[in-house]
Formats: sequence, C-alpha cells, structure tokens
Amino acid sequence: MTHRSTFALDEATTQRIRNLSTLWQVSQAEVIRRAVAQADAPPAKPDPLALLEQLHLSAQGLTAGDAGAYLAEIRADRQQWRAK
Repeated sequence: MTHRSTFALDEATTQRIRNLSTLWQVSQAEVIRRAVAQADAPPAKPDPLALLEQLHLSAQGLTAGDAGAYLAEIRADRQQWRAK
C-alpha cells in the first residue's frame, strides 16, 4: 500500500474492526478497505420477485383469514361510499 493514515476511533469501533478482522481472517486495514468499498458502491436495485419470495418464506405475510377480513372491510367501505 502506498498511503498510511491515522484515525482516532472510539473503543467500540476499534473492537468491531478487530472482531471482523478475526472473523474474516484478514488485516484490520482490509476490514476498513472492504467497509469503504461497500459504502461507496452504488445501491443494488432490489428484485421485486425475490423480495416477494422472501416474504412468503418468512411467513410474515397476511393469513388467509386476515386477508379475507381486510377485503370484506374494503368492500363494505366501497359500498358505503357508493351509496352516498
């Protein structure tokens, strides 16, 4: 490397860098290089189908009963609105 820098970091950040260095089995400088590269990378466009599949697999969507109750409520609201 051709540049050396000195930074003043809080203890928590220093420990996190050390932990990642151990976990990834790389130098602390490499941890920082990777973090900067990721922060500087353009955001990836999410794939809507992949997100939907993740939602289904996580079982955090509406249950059939909840969906039916929601649709019934919407229908009733629309009928009430049309009656006016």
